[in-house]
Amino acid sequence: MTRTALITGITGQDGYYLSRLLLEKGYRVVGLVPPSRLGCGAKLGDLAEKVDVCPVALTDADALIESVYALKPTEIYNLAAPSFVPASWEDPLGTLDLITGTATRLLTATRQLGLDTRFYQASSSEIFGEVQSSPQTSQTPFCPKNPYGAAKLHAHWTMVHHRDRYNLFACSGILFNHESPRRPPRFVTRKISLAAAAIKLGLRDRLSIGNLTARRDWGFAGDHVEAMWRMLQADAPEDYVIGTGVLHTVEDLVAAAFDCVDLDWQKFVKTDPTLVREDEHFQLVANPEKAKKNLDWQPQVSFEQLIETMVKSDLQRLESGEIGPTGVPS
Repeated sequence: MTRTALITGITGQDGYYLSRLLLEKGYRVVGLVPPSRLGCGAKLGDLAEKVDVCPVALTDADALIESVYALKPTEIYNLAAPSFVPASWEDPLGTLDLITGTATRLLTATRQLGLDTRFYQASSSEIFGEVQSSPQTSQTPFCPKNPYGAAKLHAHWTMVHHRDRYNLFACSGILFNHESPRRPPRFVTRKISLAAAAIKLGLRDRLSIGNLTARRDWGFAGDHVEAMWRMLQADAPEDYVIGTGVLHTVEDLVAAAFDCVDLDWQKFVKTDPTLVREDEHFQLVANPEKAKKNLDWQPQVSFEQLIETMVKSDLQRLESGEIGPTGVPS
């Protein structure tokens, strides 16, 4: 019998890599996409014709119940969220409803219908916020410092409460930064990979960056979605911290990207204090030992391999004319 996976946020970076993984494993993959965003299905690229897309407003509880009832999914992956953390300050209520509201409505639908569906809630290292110790585990105290992190924490506890009270198979993956060539250009990793490629091709002459000493635990999105899937194959639902366990600075990222195109980054990169995030966290680094032990999961793509892949992808896109030097499609 074919397993069915229902995914919210399917048109994002993680939605793409998760869909690809599940299709390879023989799942039927269904994405719930708000009617106003149906055009974003093109973001799935080569997978667009392989997944089913259902137009459903994620704010409509009745429509979600109808969709879950009709599909009776084996697994639900709730990835719905704004992709860019700083933007949550501009619409905190919308961020809360998209993240926590969608999680609550989907969990309620699963419970009310009495399904054995396994539920994955996409959490984030942003729920840790300003930490007092590193690295972080699922037992580290939470202290979010922005609306995005607060909404993710609310959704996380909502999932926990449904699991404990209603005995649902529900779990949360507290994922640290994970990147890929599918990241939008406003993210620092893609901003840097794109700039390195454009400068190499003579399409740009400089890159302005914020804090070069800011540190992150950067992994590959394809590795992280593998962890999501493994969580739902386990015998019991538990929450996991997913990351590489290694910190790199933005300067490390810049140096790696420009090395890929044989350029001295110091000749092209300028710091700009206006680009520094006020809610920057420098000590967010995962302790993924629980996932390694219980799920037999570990990252397969190194930091250097990830950055090289992103730079090479941007070189190819720029040379083909698919995108311009700022990452906007030509």
